[in-house]
Amino acid sequence: MSRWEGLDEFVAVAECGNFSRAAERLRLSSSHVSRQVALLEERLQARLLYRTTRRVSLTEAGKTFLARCQRLIEERDEAFLTISDLHSAPTGLLRMTAAVAYGERFIVPLVNEFMAGYPALKVEIDLTNRTLDMVHEGFDLAIRLGRLSESSLVATRLAPRAMYLCAAPAYLEKYGRPHTLSELGQHNCLIGTSDIWSFQHAGRDYQFRASGNWRCNSGQAVLDAALRGFGLCQLPDYYVLDPLRRGELVSLLEANQPPNTAVWAVYPQRRYSLPKVRLLVDALKAGLALCPEYRGQAGDQTV
Repeated sequence: MSRWEGLDEFVAVAECGNFSRAAERLRLSSSHVSRQVALLEERLQARLLYRTTRRVSLTEAGKTFLARCQRLIEERDEAFLTISDLHSAPTGLLRMTAAVAYGERFIVPLVNEFMAGYPALKVEIDLTNRTLDMVHEGFDLAIRLGRLSESSLVATRLAPRAMYLCAAPAYLEKYGRPHTLSELGQHNCLIGTSDIWSFQHAGRDYQFRASGNWRCNSGQAVLDAALRGFGLCQLPDYYVLDPLRRGELVSLLEANQPPNTAVWAVYPQRRYSLPKVRLLVDALKAGLALCPEYRGQAGDQTV
């Protein structure tokens, strides 16, 4: 007798609340479902269900066993799906999330290009600046910026991301140019989503708490304020490279620029084997490498 026998029947009964609905879901007879659950309990030497004439409920052992069985069945089904879909075109629903501004500017256009080639694919994109719980909220893929915190998720580097401290020439003419990190406190800082600015000093990470008379949780708005000469800003490369080339902004404290971080595709480990995730990650990496903002320098390492 297979050790898998009875698991599907038990989970169906637990989730449906009775044997008849479970049998309908599995397209089996009620007597077969009942017999398989009884045999499972006999093998385990434990009662999993309380049975009444109207419904069934889980014992304490049943509750513990159910959670494990649901994960086992999900992983088993994904394993079969992985092999059958290994060379298949992306299908089904892909749920992903990205930061609002970055997602609108870079990610959504690339996803749209990808979808044009796979009409059987459905995509839901949640643009938010909150870090969502991917597993709990059912996301297949997240695009994250900067440094990653430790987690059980897998990350693929899509592109570099450098941070620049900048100011407009008009601001520097009026208030002077900072030459050391200790001078930053003397300047008006334009604050975006965080007032903690990162630098490098003596080979170590250095964090500065910025303060000033202006704040907005939009990188584009911070850039506009900086171009108008309102103060110093720290923004990613894709906001400021063009204004720097045109001389509209001046790069400051370059010796203290923090080490490049990155743009990451993050996903639960098992999800990458699915064509819809694997092929989209590849498309995003290739697409970002072609963007003028990245000058063909997208990374290709996986961590």
